[in-house]
Amino acid sequence: MKRLFLLILFIGTCFAGPDRAFALSDKAREYLRTRIEEAGHPPKILVGDEKIYSSVVLPRFYFDRTFDLAWSDGNAPLPQADDMIAAILGASKEGLIPEDYHLAKLEEIIGHMRSTQQKEERLSSLRLVDLDLLLTDAFLVLASHFHSGRVNPETFAPEWHPGKRNADFAGILGKALQENRIRETLESFLPKDVEYVRLREAFATYKKLSKEGGWLKVPEGPTLRKGDRSERIGALRKRLVLAADLDSHELDEGDYFDEKLEGAVKRFQLRHGLAPDGIVGKETLADLNVSVEQRLKQAMINMERRRWLPEFVAERYILVNIANFELEVIEGNEPVMTMRVIVGRHYRQTPVFTGTMTYLVLNPYWNVPPGIAAKDILPEVKKDIRYLAENNIRVLQGWGAGAVRIDPATVDWKAMRAGNLPYWFRQDPGPNNSLGRFKFMFPNKYHVYLHDTPKRELFWKPARAFSSGCIRVEKARELAEYLLSDRPEWAREQIEATIASKVEKTVTITRPIPVHLLYWTAWADKEGAINFRRDIYRRDERLYAALQLQPVPPAAPPAKP
Repeated sequence: MKRLFLLILFIGTCFAGPDRAFALSDKAREYLRTRIEEAGHPPKILVGDEKIYSSVVLPRFYFDRTFDLAWSDGNAPLPQADDMIAAILGASKEGLIPEDYHLAKLEEIIGHMRSTQQKEERLSSLRLVDLDLLLTDAFLVLASHFHSGRVNPETFAPEWHPGKRNADFAGILGKALQENRIRETLESFLPKDVEYVRLREAFATYKKLSKEGGWLKVPEGPTLRKGDRSERIGALRKRLVLAADLDSHELDEGDYFDEKLEGAVKRFQLRHGLAPDGIVGKETLADLNVSVEQRLKQAMINMERRRWLPEFVAERYILVNIANFELEVIEGNEPVMTMRVIVGRHYRQTPVFTGTMTYLVLNPYWNVPPGIAAKDILPEVKKDIRYLAENNIRVLQGWGAGAVRIDPATVDWKAMRAGNLPYWFRQDPGPNNSLGRFKFMFPNKYHVYLHDTPKRELFWKPARAFSSGCIRVEKARELAEYLLSDRPEWAREQIEATIASKVEKTVTITRPIPVHLLYWTAWADKEGAINFRRDIYRRDERLYAALQLQPVPPAAPPAKP
């Protein structure tokens, strides 16, 4: 409140008469022009020891307005400056740090101006320019962070390729100033999807909990389950009440593990990706005792990830949350199909990107990728050549129509090495094919796709990072029927007949569907309850560290036609 009071008091006071204000503005314009022109290449602009981050976009903004000051009229800052300070303070709600947008320096300059006004001294053109540069830079950088994230995912984490957006922030700022819509314009850059809004609300809840002291740990001890009586159960009840998994009046039920407490434990387990058995064992206790600060950090990290994404404008799309091992088909913002998935191991991570599914393959051959051939298939063949026949794997040399089938018995497999393997492997269609009966294709440079699998038992494990990068889906047949539902010639009977033929068949999807492969370790469900998942690829800490570095400036504006 003190910050806003000082600014409002300052804005409401004139520092000089009209003639003096005009002369001051003219002098400030020349000083601003000289300062920008002498910034060098690449430009390096400082306000005291404060760095101007948008030193590429900012000059264009002032060139376009012939170096007129944007945030003051020569007498005092305009009301838009007040809105900009309020927007900076509000950045904390988005998991961002207001100090990254020159808050302290702006307060210092405004304080100096107020002091000058009280002493009835002449306003400094240097101070006006400093204020203008800082406010413009704050808008451009904050707009960029709201729009596309504070961290550039393509430089921070090469495995992230969700699609980068761009905008003419200099032009947008000019319009926002003219229409006096600074805060509204900035807020328009934030993600509109309900998932981001829910996550922001959950972030606020955890922030409040953190300020109030968080929660105490549930003491270590033996496994707790329904029917047990223990002094540790009181702490368990308190923890689950703070998590909103247990009603507050249940605190009075004491040290007995009753049915309602079991239900609360199950709700907690479901929200944390654990087997919902209602038993407080080692894994559940570990998640219960993660600090509120760590959960707050996790929510902040995933708000940033959502800002990286383009708008989901399609009426329907497929969304895979890698960290949650789950696929959803979304229509009209509602899931119409949900299934478990198996994703890449830690050393063969499934990448993050957006593609478009255009066709599927029934009874697919599996052309074994070179890396898997060298690391997985070749060692098995060296141990026992019968591995190939038992798994319906052929050995071929050459590609396309010129590929030649090789008799495995004629190859000296002991002499083969990963780096000089002159052959490639192909597994025939059938019930034991590693891709199962269905392959869903959205062409991409990673050669990643969705597919069926004969190893159904892995879907029942809580953590499902077992693949070589592609995504195995639990309900492949149902997904195929959904995608082909607008093609009567591919009704269930025809799909079944084609599967029975064991002949590979490619089928075009009449309505191509976007596929988003994402990595979210925190999100809020429809009821607003926040869900957390373990960071299977250890990406959270790297992102958190990157968020502590200097802010990323806005990208260079798109070239004018």
